[in-house]
Amino acid sequence: MLRNVDAFEYEYRGCDLIFGRGCVGRLGDYLAECDLDRAVIVCGSNVGANDDLMTPIKDGLGDRLVDVFDRTTPEKQAETAFEVIDAMREVDADVLVGVGGGSSLDVARQASVLAPDDRSLSDFRDEARDGELRQPDSNGERPPVVVVPTTFAGADVSSGGSIEILSAAESPTEQPMSVSGSVMPIADFADPSLFETTPVNALAGSAMNGFDKGIETPYARDATPVSDATAVHGIRLLSDALPRVAGDAGSADAEMFDRAVVGSLLVQLDRKISIVHAFGHGFARRYAVQQGAVHAVVAPHVLRYLFAEVDANRAVLANGFGIDTAERSAAEVADMVVDAVTEVRDSLDVPTRLRDLPETRREDLPAIAEFIVDDSPMARAPTGLSPSAEEIESVLREAW
Repeated sequence: MLRNVDAFEYEYRGCDLIFGRGCVGRLGDYLAECDLDRAVIVCGSNVGANDDLMTPIKDGLGDRLVDVFDRTTPEKQAETAFEVIDAMREVDADVLVGVGGGSSLDVARQASVLAPDDRSLSDFRDEARDGELRQPDSNGERPPVVVVPTTFAGADVSSGGSIEILSAAESPTEQPMSVSGSVMPIADFADPSLFETTPVNALAGSAMNGFDKGIETPYARDATPVSDATAVHGIRLLSDALPRVAGDAGSADAEMFDRAVVGSLLVQLDRKISIVHAFGHGFARRYAVQQGAVHAVVAPHVLRYLFAEVDANRAVLANGFGIDTAERSAAEVADMVVDAVTEVRDSLDVPTRLRDLPETRREDLPAIAEFIVDDSPMARAPTGLSPSAEEIESVLREAW
């Protein structure tokens, strides 16, 4: 059994990672140390109505909490971010506290990015329709963001995220048009006791998105021994804990939640997202589909394709799954890694075929393959691999 820890703090790229049961009780003290006095919580309606989750956060913030904005949605639309900005200005808030899954954390970050930009929502939409959409202005003082994750999407230790300006139906390109600015949260309060209040189906839906960050990092062409180390240890923790806390293993005790949350943090440090995430983005550009669901379907198929073409650092990945590579051929190691990923995936209540994803159509696969090939994470494909749209489409058809 790998060593577990009760609590720790670590500074990563300007973000204070604060882990431990009950750590959200320190939110108010942390804001006081940062000279921040007026906080608005940003979350979805389900999170906002979850008293077991929200009460410790509200108590931790104390009299520094001035409002709760609980209207984020998985669609991450621009209207929502501008509504958050309006809510901040109405109460003269000086900090946003994003609570929940990736959508809420992204909306909080992008509201911070958009707040000092002089353009209105209609200005952004006019630019998008004219084909001249500029990303948010980097000038101006952005309100700081604190994040409190409650799912395993791995969206908390991040400066990114995007929000939709025009839907595919409104867009001149017939594809959604989004803006995305960069702002790192000043703190990430990772409290395992809050994850225990999240419904299992929400944990399962997010799990593969975070898990794949660890899987992808070792085979990325710019991987290093440092990024390998955090990814491998994260894989060890998540492959053990996710089936128990988000799946059907039925032994979701406190220690397993602790291990899953630590693993989720580790796979985000120096992460190097690559082909699996490009597949997710390809579907997101066409459908309103959860990224974790796409990842769950395609991850084994993508890995099988990678291992057939290049080494893809399979021995390091095998280490993460506790696979003994001694006296085993490269092909055997590859098969065992794919089987290990599939076993974790199959323990979760997630789709296993593309045809089971809502709104997906087989005739769209060629266009999706073109999106995937051109997506920015493909630049991190393993050295020696240059996927074609035809090869990607073949992977999609296998996953169908």
